[in-house]
Amino acid sequence: MTSDLSYPIGRFERPTAFSPADREARLATLAALPRAMRDAVRGLSDTQLDTPYRPGGWTVRQLVHHVADSHMNGYCRVKLALTEDNPVIKPYAEEKWAELADSKLPIEPSLAILDHVHARLDVILRSLTAEQFARPFLHPASGPQTIDVWAALYAWHSRHHTAHITSLRSRSGW
Repeated sequence: MTSDLSYPIGRFERPTAFSPADREARLATLAALPRAMRDAVRGLSDTQLDTPYRPGGWTVRQLVHHVADSHMNGYCRVKLALTEDNPVIKPYAEEKWAELADSKLPIEPSLAILDHVHARLDVILRSLTAEQFARPFLHPASGPQTIDVWAALYAWHSRHHTAHITSLRSRSGW
């Protein structure tokens, strides 16, 4: 953990090697996200859910909805990479999505999305060969990726946003 409220676990570092042990650790982190997110928000009041995790940052509620939005998109990106040759994926305006009316909803629908998307994602990822993890796709903003890189990024993303919530709880004495 760092003292940087924006990056409590540090910035994402793109891996250059993908050992079976590294891959397994990433898949375990992804599989654990729904429970970790539920644990992070357990018992929070609406006032706490509507508290920004840092000055100028999203609220805890927006973070939960963002993670569901992001991981739904990520799931689709993995499926595109597995079924098309080097597809170009569509980015989305995360900041604008976080301002839409559904980001004001109770968090349970997004927690349920995480439960179900990650259940399906885990089955797909655990069925892949090393060659399939190397399947590429193109993100117009961040460049070429593979499913291996995607798994590393989304494992980091899982820990990153969970840490936003848990570090806010710790700082606030919740």
